[in-house]
Amino acid sequence: MKTEKGNFFDLKLFSKLMVFVKPYNKIYYFVLTSAILLAGFSSLTPYLLKITVDDYIRLMDYNGMVFMIGMMLVTLFSEVVFQFLFVYFANLLGQNVIQDLRVVLFRKIVGFKMAYFDRSSVGRLVTRAVNDIETIASIFSQGLFMIIADLLKMAVVAVIMLIFNWELSLIVFSILPIILYATRLFQQSMKSAFEEVRSQVANLNSFVQERITGMQIIQLFHREKIEYDHFVSINENHKKAWLKTVWYNSIFFPVAEISSSITLGLLVWYGGLNIAVGDFISMGTIFLFIQMSQMLFRPLRHIADKFNTLQMGMVATDRIFKIINTESQIIDNGELNPQKIEGKISIKDLSFSYIPGEEVIHSIDLEIQSGEKIAIVGATGAGKSTLINLISRFYEFEKGEISLDNRSIKDFKLKSLRRHVGIVLQDVFLFADSIFNNITLYNPDVTRVMVYKAAKQIGVHEFIESLPGGYDYNVKERGVMLSSGQRQLIAFLRVYIANPSVLILDEATSSIDTHSEDLIKNAINKITSNKTSVMIAHRLSTIKNADRIVVMDSGRIVEQGTHKELLNIKDGFYAQLYKVQFLEIAV
Repeated sequence: MKTEKGNFFDLKLFSKLMVFVKPYNKIYYFVLTSAILLAGFSSLTPYLLKITVDDYIRLMDYNGMVFMIGMMLVTLFSEVVFQFLFVYFANLLGQNVIQDLRVVLFRKIVGFKMAYFDRSSVGRLVTRAVNDIETIASIFSQGLFMIIADLLKMAVVAVIMLIFNWELSLIVFSILPIILYATRLFQQSMKSAFEEVRSQVANLNSFVQERITGMQIIQLFHREKIEYDHFVSINENHKKAWLKTVWYNSIFFPVAEISSSITLGLLVWYGGLNIAVGDFISMGTIFLFIQMSQMLFRPLRHIADKFNTLQMGMVATDRIFKIINTESQIIDNGELNPQKIEGKISIKDLSFSYIPGEEVIHSIDLEIQSGEKIAIVGATGAGKSTLINLISRFYEFEKGEISLDNRSIKDFKLKSLRRHVGIVLQDVFLFADSIFNNITLYNPDVTRVMVYKAAKQIGVHEFIESLPGGYDYNVKERGVMLSSGQRQLIAFLRVYIANPSVLILDEATSSIDTHSEDLIKNAINKITSNKTSVMIAHRLSTIKNADRIVVMDSGRIVEQGTHKELLNIKDGFYAQLYKVQFLEIAV
């Protein structure tokens, strides 16, 4: 099923999905075999009924009738057994496939550049990884194999009908084009409707996720009514999308039911008329055709429903593979994986733009010696955070070079680079887990003894132990159970445990109280010993003792020097920043 309207099945897309079926080929072929056997068993029962009516009931052969009933019971039991096996293993196959597919999708997502997340809605990604993946399972459990089973059953039924009576077969087949045409129209309409449904589901998920995350802002600025009205509008669109599917179902299934009823009436009329005039149609044949006409039409109605399921699954598959096929990874071709590094950073002629043609970093040159402690300051938007993101390879720069120990950072394995470069961000993210797990991030090499020792060294052990459960205290989603200062301390301890050779503090002391700041300063003094450290700060009082201060403005380095040297520059950028901040504190 391609995205263009009217096309039902995209074989190229399906072949990509079938790659995930290969590890389970035995289950796949068993399900197909079960579908074939089901077609045979279901068609055998009406035939046995015909024989029973014509050869035993009509001739009043009680023993023969009992035998044939027993045969029908055996056939029905076999059909039930294979129906169970068919449904169970089809669902098992689907769950195995989506388990593997979800792993591949998540691995792809965690490898994307930060730029991908800058332009992608979190709610939509959640929808793809959860809802859409589950929908793909229905391709195997309720879609593809069910359609195959129904088509096989219809083919067997059609052949048997033609063998026994071509005139009654023509009656049945004369109604068939009407149902086929209605089914085709139904399938096309439902495809378009389900594409809209998936789009509206993604919109709804994205909206709800963002508003719940930003609830504090909504309430702070009294936007409850505005966001409520916006939600009502999105929810209304979601409802309308689903109502389209309800409308198409409401039209199709009555049409199919009426067509089936007309066929039954014609069979009874024509067959009864032939029996009345003593023609060649037997009572058993009429029973056979009544049952088989239902077996022919019922699967058609089911197939239309299964088409919906299959279409939803293929739409979801298309969305999933669009993400999987997206090329937005940091190229990790480096081979360097040193156990230790000195920490010298060299930046030469570096330029970068988030949007092509709109540079935010302009031809920067900067040398940071091993063990040097530098601070980077500047107004908001000067490019400070962008610079550290480039050092950590969260983004790829298009011009210039960044070197670590005189080797390009692209020569390092990405994991190795980030192991040696530790960052504490201003906006600390904590998982809904214990403090201990947020510190270790499930690193098996980090023990509780190591965590306790490190916490004591930087002076946060008592604070953590004061919480209910201590290190096992669950901070809930995004660490909401802790203050911003407490979250910063946990993040700092997390980096301290990692023991990187290069330490970057991105506004790490801007959102914490004086007591927490004192703890951070104490930790900085310990962790930066014999390490390269880069501190980005708005609060200039925290970086007075840096070996060197780098001043940035509009993506360029405009001044460098010590605190005293920069203050002595008449009308300098740093002097102006310091003066403004000093006046704010005085006020």
